[in-house]
Amino acid sequence: MSVWDGLTGQEEAVASLRNAAESPDGTGGMTHSWLITGPPGSGRSNVASAFAAALVGDGPDDDHTLQQITAKTHPDVSVLTTQWVIITIDEIRQLVTSSHYSPSVGRYRVVIIEDADRMTERTSNLLLKALEEPPERTVWILCAPSEADLLPTIRSRVRSVRLRVPGIESVADLIVARTGVDRALAMDAARQAQSHIGMAQRLATSEDARDRRRRTLTTVLGVRTVGDAVMAAADLLAVADEDAKAITQQRDAEERDAALRSLGIEPGGTIPPALRSQLRLLEEDQKRRATRSLRDGLDRILVDVSSLYRDLLLLGLGAPAEPVNLAMREHLDHALQSVPPAAALEVLDAVALARQRIAANVAALLALEALLVTIARASR
Repeated sequence: MSVWDGLTGQEEAVASLRNAAESPDGTGGMTHSWLITGPPGSGRSNVASAFAAALVGDGPDDDHTLQQITAKTHPDVSVLTTQWVIITIDEIRQLVTSSHYSPSVGRYRVVIIEDADRMTERTSNLLLKALEEPPERTVWILCAPSEADLLPTIRSRVRSVRLRVPGIESVADLIVARTGVDRALAMDAARQAQSHIGMAQRLATSEDARDRRRRTLTTVLGVRTVGDAVMAAADLLAVADEDAKAITQQRDAEERDAALRSLGIEPGGTIPPALRSQLRLLEEDQKRRATRSLRDGLDRILVDVSSLYRDLLLLGLGAPAEPVNLAMREHLDHALQSVPPAAALEVLDAVALARQRIAANVAALLALEALLVTIARASR
C-alpha cells in the first residue's frame, strides 16, 4: 500500500510532493519548508503525513512509517496538533529546539504544524527565525486554510501546495472504503458535509451527529420573530455544546485514567496531595480543548446554516445546482415561500459576520442571537 493512497481528489498536489520526495538532489523542487493549504476537510493533515512518510520512510510503499507518523511515534517526525484555541509560543519553541536534532533513522527530520493559522504574530515571528536558518536535513511542513492566514514573511520562505475540495462521489468512495457504510448514506453525508472528509465520515457513522444537524436546520427554519430568535440561539448553543461533549468526554476520561495508572493510583483511589498538581494541569489542558471544541462545534453549525440559505438562494434563482440539503427538499420548498433570494443573500452575509464575531471572542450566544434576529427579519 502506498503512503499516497487515500488522498482523495488531490492528484496534482500529490504529484508535486511525490516528485520532490523522490528527487532529494533538488531537481524535483525539494526545499526545506512547505505550506499545504486547502479548505477545511480537504485533507491537509493527511497530505502532510503522507509527504513526511515519503521523506523519512523506505520508499512510497512504506505504510508502516505512515502508521507511525499518524500515531505520532516516529522518532524523526514531530507533529503539532494543538487542542487549544491558539498555538502557544512554548509549543513552537519546543518544536524549534527539536528541529535541530539530526534524523535518527531517515533522510530528514520533519516538523509538521497543523492549523498554522492559529499562531499569533509573536509566535509566528519565532517560527520565522527557524525558517530563515533551518538545519540542513530538517523539513518544515505547515498546514493552513490559505496563504493569507500566515504572515507575508513566512509565506515568502515556504513553497506552497494548494489542495482542492474533493468531489462528493470521491469522498463517498473513501468513506465506504474506510467504514463499510451503505453508499447512499455515504453520499448523503458527503453532500451535507460539503466534501469535508472528517465531517462526512462522522455524519455517515453517527446517528447522533445526523440528528444534531437536522435539529439545527429545523430550528433555524422555524425562526419567525425576535422571540423565536432568542430561544433558537439558546437551542443552537446547546446543540454545539452537546456536539463538543460527544467529541471530548470519552477522550478526557481515557486521558485521566491513563494519567492515574501512570501515577500508580487505582481507579477510585485517593490522589495524594503531591500528585494533585499534575492532574490539575491535565484538567486545565482539557478545559482549553473543550473551549476549542465548542468553537469548532459552533462553526460547524454556522456552516450548516450557510448551506441551508445557499440552497434557498440557488433554488430561488432557479439555478441548476443540486442542493446541499437534498434530504430536506420538502422543507426547502416550503421555506422558499417566505425567503426570497435577496433575503437569503442577506442571511449568508450575516452568517459570515457571526463566524467572524465568534472567532474574535464575542460571546457566542450574542453572536447567534444577532444572526437569528437577521433571519427573523429576512423572512417575510
